[in-house]
Amino acid sequence: MGVGTENRTPNTSSKFALHVGEEKEEAALAKMTAANPEAMQLANVDQTTEPRGTWGRRLEFVLASIGYAVGLGNVWRFPYLCYRSGGGAFLIPYFIMLLLCGIPLLFMEFTVGQYTRLGPVHALAKICPLFKGVGLATVVISFVLCTYYNVLMTWALYYLLNSFNLSLPWQSCNNTWNAVGNCSTGFPGNATHLQSASQQFFDHKVLDMTKGIEHTGGIRWELFGLLVLAWAIVYFCIFKGVKSTGKVVYFTATFPYFILFALLINNVQLPGAKDGILFFLMPNWSKLLEVQVWVNAAAQIFNSIGISFGSMISMASYNKYNNNILRDTFIVALANSATSILAGFVIFSAIGYMAHIHSLPVDDIATDGPGLVFVVYPEVFSTMPISQLWAPLFFIMILCLGLDSQFAMVEVAVTFIMDGFGKKVLQVFKRKELIVLAVCSIGFLLGIPHISRGGIYVFQLMDHYTAVVSLMFLAFFEVLAVTLIFGEKRLSLMVENMLGKKPNLFFRVCWQFLSLVLVLGILISSIFQYTPARYGKSYTYPVWAEVVGLFISLISIIWIPLGALHELLTTKGSLLQRLKVSLTPTVDLEPVSEKPAAVSIALLTIP
Repeated sequence: MGVGTENRTPNTSSKFALHVGEEKEEAALAKMTAANPEAMQLANVDQTTEPRGTWGRRLEFVLASIGYAVGLGNVWRFPYLCYRSGGGAFLIPYFIMLLLCGIPLLFMEFTVGQYTRLGPVHALAKICPLFKGVGLATVVISFVLCTYYNVLMTWALYYLLNSFNLSLPWQSCNNTWNAVGNCSTGFPGNATHLQSASQQFFDHKVLDMTKGIEHTGGIRWELFGLLVLAWAIVYFCIFKGVKSTGKVVYFTATFPYFILFALLINNVQLPGAKDGILFFLMPNWSKLLEVQVWVNAAAQIFNSIGISFGSMISMASYNKYNNNILRDTFIVALANSATSILAGFVIFSAIGYMAHIHSLPVDDIATDGPGLVFVVYPEVFSTMPISQLWAPLFFIMILCLGLDSQFAMVEVAVTFIMDGFGKKVLQVFKRKELIVLAVCSIGFLLGIPHISRGGIYVFQLMDHYTAVVSLMFLAFFEVLAVTLIFGEKRLSLMVENMLGKKPNLFFRVCWQFLSLVLVLGILISSIFQYTPARYGKSYTYPVWAEVVGLFISLISIIWIPLGALHELLTTKGSLLQRLKVSLTPTVDLEPVSEKPAAVSIALLTIP
């Protein structure tokens, strides 16, 4: 997640940015010219680049990657998804998808980032120039996501500050924001005319929400100030690149585990906790016959690990050349899944406790999304012993989980700017810290609509069309470009050059066939089972809002065909020659004794 410091903008020089001797340069240049003269324009690198920053220790990269992968989705989406998709039976498709898609594709992204030492835009452009738009699309989707993801941090800060009151403000119905006639101090169950006190605190106090997206209302100035604070925290954690981020993750990536284990120890001792855990894990084997369950498992893997968001490529690009990314891949992927299961026990033990207190079925309390974190769990704290201790710790944990993911998404944009336009931008901003400040400021401005009184509807619309609709398109084209067009052989040679040995048969089979087929199946299923966005159980968006949502999804997807069109138009020769050049990688895969900081780019000639 560190900020790059070099400029990778191509120029017309015929030399390579490698310090391996003039004879090797001339031989490589002659070989490339003879093989494909049309690709010469793609094989030029700026010699004046500065050394790229690297993580201070391997542990910093691992913690940063775990921190990005382990986010709020592990806490609010996985437990509910597991419960609704067959309980313990859901773990079978989940781990199959982890094995066949999650781990191989995470290894793929780490390999691309670490070998090329570039962010997703320039790395994918060198792997498959025709699909260079895929890299830009990952940058766009990550930046769009970070503009509203930090709103979650804003809500968490609001709850954290209110957790230090003598009595938790969402505990009772005796507040100015409560609608006394339909307020319940517990969960109302089937009484649809009632709302819990915690729900009214979230709706009427925190959000002061309107009746729909067509009623925007004014800005919530308390949230405005906290949004400034949230972006300030992000900025000061990443403004020095890997030097600052690498130190921050020691706390933000580890602290949530202390809280999760503490909550688990506390929750399992509560009455009704056992019933909640059984609801979470009770196997419903018939669910395995439903295609949607398998799609849900794959989608959870992609969203949770962060495949196709560009963040893993960016973070790996700051590794040392021979870092053992195979080991890191297993650590990150397995830690992410273990955290999801741990969070499931924590959440559903608490839900079982609430169901016991209010004599309600777990169905009436279990929910997913922001409602679980900002409505259900605050209600749990209001009935637990020492609530003034657990509530602040819980929301500090939420901040840590969210901030790690936010760091990585912002870093994707910063890495793109530094890789592509670093020297030109530094002439204007003078210091890279100011570039990070500019990126954070733009993200803050784009987040303001989410903290208006109608902002929750904007938030839900953005989340549905960014994290659900766009993601699978990007995932398919990224996997297509790397595993099919660039090819398993070239990808394996990258691994061999860095680690000294080729990946085993399992990874080669997944890259060559299984991963692409599974991603294509998920994409097709997502298209046929598309459902419009909605908020809660009753609010449906007007048609114009759905159109806006589709436009939001196109903001990232559109760069894929635009990038391909640009590549074909700017390459010389006949259409067939242009297509051939556009499908030809420009990454140098010739083994060298010690790979330098800047990776050369020469035409790859593997058959």
